[in-house]
Amino acid sequence: MGPIGPQGEENTGMKIAIQGEPGSFSHEAAMKLVAGAVIVPCALSADVFAALVSGQVDAAAIPIENSLAGSVLEHFDLLLTNDVIVERETLLRIRHNLIAISGAATGEIDRVFSHPVALAQCRLFLAAHPRMEAFASYDTAGSVKQLVELRDRHAAAIASEAAAHYYGAQILAAGIEDNAENYTRFFLVRRAPHAQTDPESNKISMAFSVENKPGSLVAALSELAALGTNLTKIESRPVHGKPWEYIFYVDCQLRSPEEGTRAAEALRRHCSMVKELGRYREAVRPAQSGT
Repeated sequence: MGPIGPQGEENTGMKIAIQGEPGSFSHEAAMKLVAGAVIVPCALSADVFAALVSGQVDAAAIPIENSLAGSVLEHFDLLLTNDVIVERETLLRIRHNLIAISGAATGEIDRVFSHPVALAQCRLFLAAHPRMEAFASYDTAGSVKQLVELRDRHAAAIASEAAAHYYGAQILAAGIEDNAENYTRFFLVRRAPHAQTDPESNKISMAFSVENKPGSLVAALSELAALGTNLTKIESRPVHGKPWEYIFYVDCQLRSPEEGTRAAEALRRHCSMVKELGRYREAVRPAQSGT
C-alpha cells in the first residue's frame, strides 16, 4: 500500500468509520477493504458503531483479532448489541516502526509513545534501547500526530509507515516488532438492511447463549460437529447483569451457503439466543514481504 493521503482527498466513495486517527492500521485496513473510501475517524469504538447505526457513515472497519494479542473483546459486544452485519474480512500484516520528526536521530530519543498493544509487541527493540522510556497512548497514529504537533525531537512514536507519510514524519527504524507473524483481522461492518452477502462466502460468524445447565454448551457444539462444520474460533463474553452467564462467539468454515443455514438452525435447537453476525469470504493471509 502506498502513502495514505489526507482524509477525503480525491475520495468520492463509501464513508467508513474507524476508531483512531488517520494513518492508523484501521485506516490502512479500511482502504484495503474498500479502495477509494472516505475515512471518518472516531475517538472510541462505541462512536464508530453509533456513526454506523445512525447513518452518518456507510460502513465501519474494526479490528476483531490480532494473531499475538488476541481478540478485541469490546467489538464482539458491539457486534451483538447493534443491528449490523459483517460483510467482509481482511488480514493486515502489522509492521511497527519507530517514527520521529524530520531531523531527529535515534540516539536523541528518550520517550516513545504508542498504543499499549503496539508497545507490548516491540519489547525486544525497547529493551535494546534502555534510554527510551515507553508511554502508553490511545492510538498509534495519534502518537505520531502528537509528536509532529509538538515538534519534540526527543520523542518518538511506534506506528505504521502510512502514519509517518500522513503526518510528514520520518522512520528511524523499520520493522521493530518482536514477531514477524503479526497479523490483525479486520471486519467491514454495515447496517443490517444494507449489508450484502458475498455469493462465494465460505465463513460464518455467530453469537449464541445456552441455558446454564450441565452439557448445554457441549450439546450445541456437538450439533456443529455432526454437520461436519469446521469450528475455527470460539470466544466467550459475560452477559452484563447476569453473573456467570455467557455469550459464545464462533467462526465456522463453510463448504456451501446451505451449510451456514443448517449450522444456525442446529444451534437454535439448543440455544436460548442465536444471532448470525455475518457470512463472508475468508481472508487469505498476505504473502510475507520486506519492511
